[in-house]
Amino acid sequence: MSVEDEVLRIQKKLNKMSTGDGSGQEQALELLKTLQTLAVDLDVLTKTRIGMTVNALRKSTKDDEVISLSKTLIKNWKKFLSGPPTPAKESAGASKPKHADKDDKKDDKNKKMQSSFPPRSNTGDAVRLKCRELLSQALKVDNESSEGCATPEELADELEECIFQEFKNTDMRYKNRVRSRVANLKDAKNPTLRLNFLNGVISAARLSKMTPEEMASNEIKELREKFVKEAINDAQLAHVQGTSTDLLKCGKCKKRNCTYNQIQTRSADEPMTTFVLCNECGNRWKFC
Repeated sequence: MSVEDEVLRIQKKLNKMSTGDGSGQEQALELLKTLQTLAVDLDVLTKTRIGMTVNALRKSTKDDEVISLSKTLIKNWKKFLSGPPTPAKESAGASKPKHADKDDKKDDKNKKMQSSFPPRSNTGDAVRLKCRELLSQALKVDNESSEGCATPEELADELEECIFQEFKNTDMRYKNRVRSRVANLKDAKNPTLRLNFLNGVISAARLSKMTPEEMASNEIKELREKFVKEAINDAQLAHVQGTSTDLLKCGKCKKRNCTYNQIQTRSADEPMTTFVLCNECGNRWKFC
């Protein structure tokens, strides 16, 4: 088995642990120790994105040993992003000024960092560049720092590239897809989606295709589930008069005697709009 295959095998197990209930820390420690013995080079690090997986595990665990070993691995792998050390001796009669050595090191580091992530297309399209900027800002909405293998700007570029490759143009479908990603990543009530993407738990390819239901916060998912169960139990969802519910409270009279209807008012990949009527005071409102 190659080093890359072994890293991918370990990555699958670590992904389950970072999104689980925090159990299996002894197994996680053994897997990290195995990673430490493997000859992980820049190519393997780039293809597997194992650095993000280890960083996600570090943030989700409470085990001090796992945290310490994860930090050590990430620190060692980050050395790949810096260029090769400059030889101490130059050829005879070919010495360089000190400032030239610094410039060379900076160029080498930039080249290594660029090659460590999926290549970004050199687009000059103003629409695509603006979309990348909006996605990047959404990832930095809380000024959170990520110790993963990619910056918010690089992740935003990768996400936009995945969306563009699906539509092959910047039409309204492309713009709506980008707009929905931006809105969900910026949602202060749904920080889990943003953190999972920053830490590599959710890949750019997956996020680019996720439905609004999949991206929604746990609170919204639970509310939708209650609506669906209530609609099925009462067999009233298709009725014109709507479905009665006590899950919603009127903002005016504060009573919980309401009726709601769900209608698809926007594009197919957007959630349905819920129209609510208070049966006590007649107040009406809507939400998505």
